[in-house]
Amino acid sequence: MTTAERDLVDSLRAELAAIEPHRRCCRTAELAGLAGAFEPRRRTVTRVVLRLSRGRAGESGAAAGGGAAGAEAGVDVALPQPPEAPPFEWDRAAEHCRIAYLRGRFLAHGSLSLASGRTHLEFVLPADEALLLCDQLAGFEMAANWRMRRGRGVVTWKSVETVVTFLKVVGGGSSLLELESRQVSRTVRGDLNRVINAESANLQRAVAASARQVEAIDAVEADGRLAEQPYVVRLVADARREEPEATFSQLAERLGLHRSAVQRALERIERLALHPDERVGKRRPQRRGPKRAG
Repeated sequence: MTTAERDLVDSLRAELAAIEPHRRCCRTAELAGLAGAFEPRRRTVTRVVLRLSRGRAGESGAAAGGGAAGAEAGVDVALPQPPEAPPFEWDRAAEHCRIAYLRGRFLAHGSLSLASGRTHLEFVLPADEALLLCDQLAGFEMAANWRMRRGRGVVTWKSVETVVTFLKVVGGGSSLLELESRQVSRTVRGDLNRVINAESANLQRAVAASARQVEAIDAVEADGRLAEQPYVVRLVADARREEPEATFSQLAERLGLHRSAVQRALERIERLALHPDERVGKRRPQRRGPKRAG
């Protein structure tokens, strides 16, 4: 990731870590989601673990001051094991508690990558927990894939829409808006590039076809066969010479013909140029015999 993308991810994690659950049940749920994050961690996770642990254990501000100061100083802090939270009962929990639990799970075990314009979010957990997390996320209509990697379960999202939805659900703020803005800009640039590339390809084909048609007109005129062609063919040939960059529709509008007539005339000239011995002249009226008496 670039420095700007890395800073955006760090800002997003800091916003999520700064969320203060108002309900005691949500504090307990988020602490349960943070299980497994009590080794030295980055300071954003360290602060939220200290805050929630202090609230559960009833520690005084002075007792926890050293760890909080170390976290604010930006150093890795080896946290003491907080009082063990009861297992989180997902099936019986309210939706706000489930959201707090998922936020803790992301802070403790999740990572977000925005490298090369691609959005990738994953959770790294024990295998049985990875499968359980997939089922839990499916309840929020955010289906995820999981696989084994180095003996650990990895729950993965690569859809930017799903990643943004998850970050909204767990409380993403201004940093999430910045992420969405970047994604919209990237999408617009991609669409614009596709349109420009398509128009450029069409223009190149039109220029090549026009050059080919003018060359065919010169060749057919040089051997005298252009003068033998019907009036419409000669009219279209003259118009093509005068406006080599014009489209079939533009030539048809100028000459008062149908577009198909212009296209057929130019195809006829190109066919004659490819077959020098072919004499395709004016159509002769068919002779009709005398009518038989009824």
